[in-house]
Amino acid sequence: AIVVLENTSRHIEAGMDRFKAALLGAREVGFTVLSISLSLVAVFIPLLFMAGQTGRLFREFAVTLSVAVMISLVISLTTTPMMCAWLLKSKSETETETNHQASQPPGRFAFIPRWFENGFKHLHRSYEFSLDWALGSRLLVMVILLAVIGLNVFLFMKIPKGFFPQQDTGQITGGIRADQSISFQAMQGKLKQLVDIIRLDPAVDTVVGFTGGGRAGGGFMFVNLKPASQRTEAGQAVIARLRPQLARVTGVSLFLNPVQDLRGGGRQSNSTYQYTLKSDNVADLRKWAARLADQMRLQSALTDVDTDQQDNGVETMVTVDKDSAARLGITSRDVDNALYNGFGQRQVATIYTDLNQYHVVMEVAPRYIRSPESLKDIYVPAKAAANSTPSITASITASTTSATSAANIVNPALRDQSTGQALSTAATALVPLSAFARFSENAKASSVNHQDGELATTVSYNLAEGSTLADGQAAVRQAEAEISLPNNVRGSFQGTARNAQDSQNEQPLLILAALVVIYIVLGILYESLVHPVTVLSTLPSAGVGAVLALLIFKLDFSLIALIGVFLLIGIVKKNAILIIDFAIEAERARGLTALQAVREACLLRFRPILMTTLAAILGALPLAIGFGEGAELRRPLGIAIIGGLIASQILTLLTTPVVYVLMDKLRRRSATEQQLARVA
Repeated sequence: AIVVLENTSRHIEAGMDRFKAALLGAREVGFTVLSISLSLVAVFIPLLFMAGQTGRLFREFAVTLSVAVMISLVISLTTTPMMCAWLLKSKSETETETNHQASQPPGRFAFIPRWFENGFKHLHRSYEFSLDWALGSRLLVMVILLAVIGLNVFLFMKIPKGFFPQQDTGQITGGIRADQSISFQAMQGKLKQLVDIIRLDPAVDTVVGFTGGGRAGGGFMFVNLKPASQRTEAGQAVIARLRPQLARVTGVSLFLNPVQDLRGGGRQSNSTYQYTLKSDNVADLRKWAARLADQMRLQSALTDVDTDQQDNGVETMVTVDKDSAARLGITSRDVDNALYNGFGQRQVATIYTDLNQYHVVMEVAPRYIRSPESLKDIYVPAKAAANSTPSITASITASTTSATSAANIVNPALRDQSTGQALSTAATALVPLSAFARFSENAKASSVNHQDGELATTVSYNLAEGSTLADGQAAVRQAEAEISLPNNVRGSFQGTARNAQDSQNEQPLLILAALVVIYIVLGILYESLVHPVTVLSTLPSAGVGAVLALLIFKLDFSLIALIGVFLLIGIVKKNAILIIDFAIEAERARGLTALQAVREACLLRFRPILMTTLAAILGALPLAIGFGEGAELRRPLGIAIIGGLIASQILTLLTTPVVYVLMDKLRRRSATEQQLARVA
């Protein structure tokens, strides 16, 4: 729309009628607008074929932007010329209004339009001088362009790579890890200490902790931070401040992670990033996973290293002497019922009230079940026949360790209240479980993890403050190399780390595919193999500007920044298209040389090039400033776009005309050689 408006306005300023200027202006730049729009859509064609989570993110973005661009194309060639014909003022009307304003006393802000106009004229003269220098020093300009291309490759290799920017959502989650044999009561005390430490932090609003979950000796925690306006630190800084305080609580570890809107999935772990080891031997897997975790803890780029191995669980075995139990009249069902009554969740009654009902669950008092020693206090009902011999009764009495004789603990319902004689054929006594069973403790794995059908252990980690995702991946590889894993133990990144690794491997191919598609589309539009190269020569400067801007603001080259680079590929080439279209038309219609045509095109198209670039920069400025929730996700996009546009605006206005002249010479030489070959 800016291109159509500026071209129409230029004709009106030259004295043409508004309606004729609108028709001629739209006709002159129609092919230019079409080329800009189709090449911009072509940039996103390779993104439509990406797989995985990254592909889904890019696909929606590419489709939305492509549809918006095509609608804008139609509006720019229909509605915009119509509005120019009706709303723009003719030259005579403009002169009349200027004379009228000159006769009136100047307003308070009358200097602003004059200041802009004078500033643009000065800028235009400066560009004209620079353009003449560039066209006269073509060799030096080409050396500068080659240096920019080399710098572009170097910067893309050196910039820290990331996946998604770290957000400050105001929420933190935590995974708790304690010894797998810890009791619920001991774990409850540890949890209270952790919660008290976090609650005292000035940036914390609320904190809630739970014990239990999917692993023995585990738990989880949710922390809500105060609104961003009431604190000065981001979530990651709060975690770094809390980490040494939480480390003073012995016997338990708490791994805090900021909540992110965009996550890469992966295996369940206490830390954000995962590295999974797989093996066919459980002993080797446990051994080398522990060694890798210990070595990773020595890496300065990593913190909160943890594994999902659960090999230290305590299993208590109750071995029943069946002969002794049989003499006491105790069956296996009696033992099972006694144990379930003490440690299970048996519902024995329901209490009904006017408004609610409550289930009554029978269990041993919590203070008596802190260790396996509580099994010695479990009693099992024993049944003996009423006419049993004294020896059987004596054996029952001798086998008890209680202060009260088990033979005398008889169910009162089975005796006559007056005579004390048994009313049934059996007497019931309570016998301690330890009288006919022995207890033993064994180490046991609480869980065994698998991946792809193989035994697996995941070592999770967080990044230390100031470290990037690429630094973390390099640290893991370094730790793996230092311990020399055997051949039957294999490791790979999972979750967010794996998605980031895959996206980094795909980035060069995606950029190359976008360049190839743009070249094909422009080659079809221009019916030339040379002119698309001139258009593509504008892209390296945009890449250098984007990467330098990210480095200046200390941001990773994340997936969001990659989206900004693709946008730059589509936006920046419009400078060259605006120049090339006019130069080609001047050569064909008026017989100008390539040098004359491109010089005239650069000076004539300087205003729309400057206007479109400023419009794009101002549109990306709110993204780069970054305010509101989720600003961390938007900032790399805005900063990359603004940096790339500024660098390309400075360089391409000088390099594009030089490349055009050299490519035209190459084209003419090739045409001459072909003509001579045909004559020969």
